[in-house]
Amino acid sequence: MSDTLKILFVTSEALPLIKTGGLGDVAGSLPPALKALRHDVRIIMPAYREAMHRAEKLHFASFKLEGIPETVRLIEGKLPGTKVTLLLVDSPKHFDRPGGPYVDPDGEDWHDNPQRFAMLCKVATAVATNNAQLDWQPDVVHCNDWQTGLVPALLSLYPNRPASVFTIHNLAYQGYYERSFFEHLKLPHDLWGMHGLEFHGGLSFIKGGLAFADMINTVSPTYAQEIRSHAYGWGMEGLINHRADRLRGILNGADYKEWNPAKDSHIPHAFSHTKLAGKAENKRALQEEFGLPQNPDAPLLGLVSRLVEQKGIDLVKAIIPDLVAQGAQLALIGSGDKRFEQALYQFAHAYPDNISVFIGYNEPKAHRIEAGADMFLMPSRFEPCGLNQIYSLRYGTAPIVRRTGGLADTVTDADDENIASKTATGFVFDHPTSEGLRWATERALKLYREHPDLWKQIIITGMKQDFSWKKSAQTYVELYREALSHRDA
Repeated sequence: MSDTLKILFVTSEALPLIKTGGLGDVAGSLPPALKALRHDVRIIMPAYREAMHRAEKLHFASFKLEGIPETVRLIEGKLPGTKVTLLLVDSPKHFDRPGGPYVDPDGEDWHDNPQRFAMLCKVATAVATNNAQLDWQPDVVHCNDWQTGLVPALLSLYPNRPASVFTIHNLAYQGYYERSFFEHLKLPHDLWGMHGLEFHGGLSFIKGGLAFADMINTVSPTYAQEIRSHAYGWGMEGLINHRADRLRGILNGADYKEWNPAKDSHIPHAFSHTKLAGKAENKRALQEEFGLPQNPDAPLLGLVSRLVEQKGIDLVKAIIPDLVAQGAQLALIGSGDKRFEQALYQFAHAYPDNISVFIGYNEPKAHRIEAGADMFLMPSRFEPCGLNQIYSLRYGTAPIVRRTGGLADTVTDADDENIASKTATGFVFDHPTSEGLRWATERALKLYREHPDLWKQIIITGMKQDFSWKKSAQTYVELYREALSHRDA
């Protein structure tokens, strides 16, 4: 086997083309990290309208795909700012439309999502089996989340197939549809049944990845263990435990080219763990931007999140009166559940000196929250990896997190023992309750106000942590080689 691997990375989103969550971050940074390790990696994803506008050096790569209607073609280009080859699946009726990758402008799932992502999977399979006139076949196909789950299943029907890896970024989203879609999508009948794509009588996209991939991984070691339980398995824990010998947990890396307070173009004042003065200036600027009183002594908490129960937004809502009573401020960016949006707006109206809310997502604002806040709230009920806590560490913003998934793997609690050993980096609580979050937040506020020397020690320790892609990318290469060994066996 050559030291250089050919890797086809199949994804439904990738920064900077389009992003809705952590998968977009990973797809925009892991392939370039693999390229830096001298592997031949190509990304394949849908030619969304937004992605077409942002991709670079586009030209038509393939006009005919075996078994795919002639209206579909592949467009080749580069992932912006990298040397990674990008293949866009150009099927205008599926992907050339306004709105997001998964939902329409009103926030409802696209009614034809099964057809859209089955198209992505079929074209990716054609590329993977060298049936796309590219004269290129990967050694490994790396699939991500339910939108790509059909690929390992389809590949299983080919005798000379590449190895397949399936990454679970969030098991809660599974791509489950009525049985009629199996027929409508013209999927091979060999793939139906309890050992195939059938799940409780319907079609499950994610089951294709879980049942057929040569190796499976999650985006943190703790989440790999959690999904084997009833509480986090979302009905798939039986299958996952059956395949536990093929399951690994690999922590996502952070893109420190994008998230580096010493060189971040989105923040007004550069700083680092050796030059912390800019941190206070960013706090003042963030207070001004969010219309909060510019009080250097008021503890400023940040939050950047989807406003849904998974992220513990109801817990945040419950402790806002306590934060106000203690003179703390909260700068928040997010969108999601309309109930939460409305409730947060009401808090901002009732307490304009303490609470400021921006509904929506804005990448530069997210950077400024990380740079200017003293603490970052992330009380998720479950969190496969999470990246904002990693960004917070690098920006000297102490994360307040629940002990779950990647949060457990990246934040070291500021208990007495860890403070004494100088390993503490944030504040961790166990139970997904408002009492748990309130306890962790009160500990953080007390330490911030009463022990500025220890606070400085905690944030500097956090800023020195290294969660770059370099180590994680090498671990993925080892996973690919393991997948190849299972395929060959």
